[in-house]
Amino acid sequence: MEIEADRSEAAQGGSEGTQLVLPRFSVVDIETSGLSLRRHRILQVAVVTIEDGAVADEWSSLVRLRWPWQRVGARSVHGIDRRSLRTAPERRHVLRELADRLEGSVFTAHNAAFDWSFIARAAHRDRVALPAVRQLCTLRLSRRLDPERTASHRLDDLCVRYDVLNIRPHDALHDARATAAVLQHLLAANHVAEVGDLDPLYEGQ
Repeated sequence: MEIEADRSEAAQGGSEGTQLVLPRFSVVDIETSGLSLRRHRILQVAVVTIEDGAVADEWSSLVRLRWPWQRVGARSVHGIDRRSLRTAPERRHVLRELADRLEGSVFTAHNAAFDWSFIARAAHRDRVALPAVRQLCTLRLSRRLDPERTASHRLDDLCVRYDVLNIRPHDALHDARATAAVLQHLLAANHVAEVGDLDPLYEGQ
């Protein structure tokens, strides 16, 4: 059972023949049962799609655990219990939907390496092919603005800094929404105005 799904038509960019200034961003957040890539599992996935600087689409889903006795980790943090996962879609179905949504976009997340590593490992286990996507990390974008590390760059603190409301921290969809909002501020602060400006900012660069 998807906990929330809201598809809308993608925003149209300008007059016919006009190219988008920036690519489409798939802003992703996941909730996991812990921090260990080997021992813990994805519990929830969310994607907020940004086109032309506006939210074009949102989607989120819980992820059924393979075994009913698997631990869900810190319920006091993410609020997810085993009962709520029993009727959730199987992981491979969630991953296939996610792969479709990532196609042709920039995978964006706060601490992107963490989210991508869990997603890639799960996709490998379930034999789901992920599209080849460039990755952008809002954590790294924020840290670039603070080379002396004088401030915190946690998502919660960035929300305060940029006056972004996140009413349910550690819920994947709400965190993805917050990250998408923060992204707009970070792109501006890093002087990103067109596709080429992103080249030095992608993960692995």
